[in-house]
This record gives sequence, structure tokens and C-alpha cells, in this order.
Amino acid sequence: MINWTAPLRELVGLFVEDGPLALAIIAIVALAGIVAALAPSAWWLSSSILLFGCLGVLVLNVAMAKRT
Repeated sequence: MINWTAPLRELVGLFVEDGPLALAIIAIVALAGIVAALAPSAWWLSSSILLFGCLGVLVLNVAMAKRT
């Protein structure tokens, strides 16, 4: 029987190398989606959450990586 655990972990690692960054991006996207669903006329608000949230998470991640 073939052990598929190692190849699957490698495949997942290609897409999700930094777990906390991925979780933070998912949280930002979910928040923007919730805001878009609750207030569809305020498209600028969900857009701003998505743009500035993702940029903020990325900047924080780079700053934390620079420390180590």
C-alpha cells in the first residue's frame, strides 16, 4: 500500500507555508464577505476592509519575519 501522507503534506505546503498568515487572510476575507452581505450598498466598506486588511496583515507578517 502506498503512503500518501508525505506527498499530500508537500502539496498543502506549496499553498500554505505560513499558517498564521493564511488564517489571518481567511479571517479578513470572511469579515469583508460578512460586511458585503449585511450592507451591500456600502461596497466601499467591504472593499476597504479587504484591501487594507490584507495589506496590513502582509506588512505585519514581513515585519515579524524580519525580526527573526
